[in-house]
Amino acid sequence: RIGLPVPEGIIITTRMCNKFFSEKKLWPSIRQRILAKMRTLENKTGRNFGDPKSPLLVSVRSGAPLSMPGMMDTVLNLGINDEIAESMASRMGSKFAFDTYRRFIQLFGSIVLKIDRAKFEAVLEKAKSRKGIKNDSDLSGDDLRSIANSYKAIVEEETGKKLEQDPEKQLFMAIQAVFESWWNKRASEYRKIYNIPDSLGTAVSIVRMVYGNYNANSGTGVAFTRDPSTGEKSLYAEVLLNAQGEDVVAGIRTPMHVDKIKQLMPKVYAELERSAKILEKYFKDMQDIEFTIEDGRFYLLQTRNGKRTPAA
Repeated sequence: RIGLPVPEGIIITTRMCNKFFSEKKLWPSIRQRILAKMRTLENKTGRNFGDPKSPLLVSVRSGAPLSMPGMMDTVLNLGINDEIAESMASRMGSKFAFDTYRRFIQLFGSIVLKIDRAKFEAVLEKAKSRKGIKNDSDLSGDDLRSIANSYKAIVEEETGKKLEQDPEKQLFMAIQAVFESWWNKRASEYRKIYNIPDSLGTAVSIVRMVYGNYNANSGTGVAFTRDPSTGEKSLYAEVLLNAQGEDVVAGIRTPMHVDKIKQLMPKVYAELERSAKILEKYFKDMQDIEFTIEDGRFYLLQTRNGKRTPAA
């Protein structure tokens, strides 16, 4: 509403979260409402959930009423399966398609199916070491296809079932997992430390995916609307090209300073600057924001009041 470039999405409220905790499952009427809202999202985006020809992939994100950075879980690239991955590979290249698929399997596997994340990481590291490369982005389409297959084998080995191929079932499983992440150890401890009531619950946002891993003209970044060390009124941001949000958190690659983006993608920089001004004016506080660049287009994903030094 305030003129920011945010991808389309739908929100399941905290009230629904607390009802989920009392019901212990997603009750029939909310499942119907979620699917009806997904149809609306399809109309807005011109893409169809579960359709190989024009697939709508989504992120399923937590959203507590009070900021709890990094405490709860997010599943990216949801809605992809074997058929959709192959269709994306034929239209957009196997590197992008299978990079997206392996990322989904790892997040869905670790967050929804509770498989140890290290099992997936070990496969990825082995593939990179075999090729003598350091960065995930240097892997070929064939490498990534092979990694996705190995990830599927891990899922089957750990759960005794094949990876879920039905996007609607994937969606409901992910929504439940994000609601349940309200009670994970990290989040529970964080609430104790900061006196946040357990009764608040978390919302779940289902948002159209924008792909920071689409090509070299894409990326993911974090920014403070002011310098968090000094308080100086200047953008303080870092960007990883050809990457998704998880890569920034993992710290595998060194991000580039935002000044480089100013040179490479002046329009993206101008949009970041404009958004930073709008956000500060709206929240009346310094903001800590996450954004994605998809093929030279800037999208804002999330914002919170920024933490800074006493001097700042």
